[in-house]
Amino acid sequence: MKHNVVLIGMMGCGKSTVGRILAERLGLELIDTDQYIEKREHRSIPDIFAAEGEVYFRERELETAQALGGRQNLVIACGGGLPLREDCIRPLAESGLVFFLRRDPGETYDSVSMTGRPLAQDGRNAFLARFQQREPVYRRWADHIIEARSAGEAAAQISEIYYKECSSL
Repeated sequence: MKHNVVLIGMMGCGKSTVGRILAERLGLELIDTDQYIEKREHRSIPDIFAAEGEVYFRERELETAQALGGRQNLVIACGGGLPLREDCIRPLAESGLVFFLRRDPGETYDSVSMTGRPLAQDGRNAFLARFQQREPVYRRWADHIIEARSAGEAAAQISEIYYKECSSL
């Protein structure tokens, strides 16, 4: 039985914001995988990337996904790159309904601060190219694709789907 809500999508698309609203609406605990890693490592994601590199960070994501996949009643806001590794996303997908928050990548880049996002430092065109590479993976893992105009609207759509699917189990 899938009791978790798993949010995936490009960095800056609103996973953390939507996650906060959802957790409150659904009475579930919110865990942001990046914040979870920062807390365990006692340092920021940019510091982890600078000191240890992306491979080290991705291994921390795997440990996080395995730990969270064994828990229930969570809203899990995944880092943008987490779904790229099947061994990371699979335990989360098995534990919950996966929602791809699809937001126009140009709009995301233009309206969200990319400071502190190590993989968004190469400019707008690189960001758009990264989205093009990642979107098929996000779609593959998504049980539902949400293209809402606001975080509140996205949370409302996800809540409705969650209640409908959980009541039918």
